[in-house]
Amino acid sequence: MDTAGLMLFTGNAHHKLAEDVAHRLAVPLGKALVGRFSDGEVQVEIEENVRGQDVFILQPTGAPTAENFMELLVLSDALKRASASSVTAVMPYFGYARQDRRPRSARVPITAKLAAKMIVASGVDRVLTVDLHADQIQGFFDIPVDNVYASPVLLADIWRRHNMDDIIVVSPDVGGVVRARAIAKRLDDADLAIIDKRRPKANVATVMNIIGDVSGKSCVLVDDIVDTAGTLCAAAAALKDQGAKRVEAYCVHPVLSGAAIDNINGSQLDQLVVTDTLPLSPAAAACEKIRQLTVAELLAETIRRMAGGESVSSLYVD
Repeated sequence: MDTAGLMLFTGNAHHKLAEDVAHRLAVPLGKALVGRFSDGEVQVEIEENVRGQDVFILQPTGAPTAENFMELLVLSDALKRASASSVTAVMPYFGYARQDRRPRSARVPITAKLAAKMIVASGVDRVLTVDLHADQIQGFFDIPVDNVYASPVLLADIWRRHNMDDIIVVSPDVGGVVRARAIAKRLDDADLAIIDKRRPKANVATVMNIIGDVSGKSCVLVDDIVDTAGTLCAAAAALKDQGAKRVEAYCVHPVLSGAAIDNINGSQLDQLVVTDTLPLSPAAAACEKIRQLTVAELLAETIRRMAGGESVSSLYVD
C-alpha cells in the first residue's frame, strides 16, 4: 500500500479506531499532544514535522460532542499553521447532523450548516464521513465531501450469519426505506417490510402498523443511528407480535445514549449489530445483545485512494 507523504493524526475521540486504521495503512499515528489546559480548554501541539504532507485527522464527533468537535478544529488549525499541504477531516460519525433544516418555520438553528462552516474555517480541505444522517449535508460544505457507506461491512456479516431463504429486511420508518431497499437488493432481492410509526416527541416512537408479511421470518432491521434504542425496541416488539421468529438490528452509528442499554436488555430484540464509527461505552461493550463490526479496513482503503488520487466511488460498484 503506497502511503508516501500521508500522515494520520487523531484526538481523544476514538484512539482504538485510529490505531486500527493506521495499522492497515502501515503508517504510524502522528505525534501530537491533545490535552486540556487547567481551565478545560483544548490544548494541542503537533510534535513532528508535517510540512508539505497530506494529513488526515481521524476524529468522530460523538459524545462528548462539543469537546471532540473542538479537538478536531484545533488540530486542523495547528496542522495548517505547521504548513501541512492538505488537511482531511475523517469523521466516521458526524456530530451535529440532526438539525439540518428548519421544519415548519420553527425557531431553530441549522446546526449541521454551522458545523460545516466551522470545519472549513479551521483549515480543513476535505471531509470524509461514513453514512451521513442526511446526504444533503454534503451541500453545506464549500469543500469536497466524501460520504462513504458501511453497507459492505454490514452486508458481509448478514451474508455470513443468515439464511437467505427466510430473511426479510425491515425499515424502522418510512424515511429509511431507501436504505433498507438497497440492503435488500444486495441480499438476492430479499423481501422488504416497513414500519409505519408516529413519533409524539423526540426519541419516543409509537409503532402503528407493519407493511409487509413478517410471520415466520428472520427480520433484519437496518438504520443509520441507534440512540436511545426506543425505536428499535418498539419495532422488535411489533415484529414479534406479527409472528417474526427472530429480530436483529444492523445500525452503523452506536450513539447509545440515555437508557439505551437497559432498553435493549429488556426488549424483544435478539441482537444489535453496530460498527465502530463510535467507541462503545463499558456498559454497551458488556451487553450480550450488542456485537460490533469494524470499519477500519473501509476507512483505510478510502484514505489510501484519496491520498493517491484514485476513485472512491468505485469501492461501491457492484
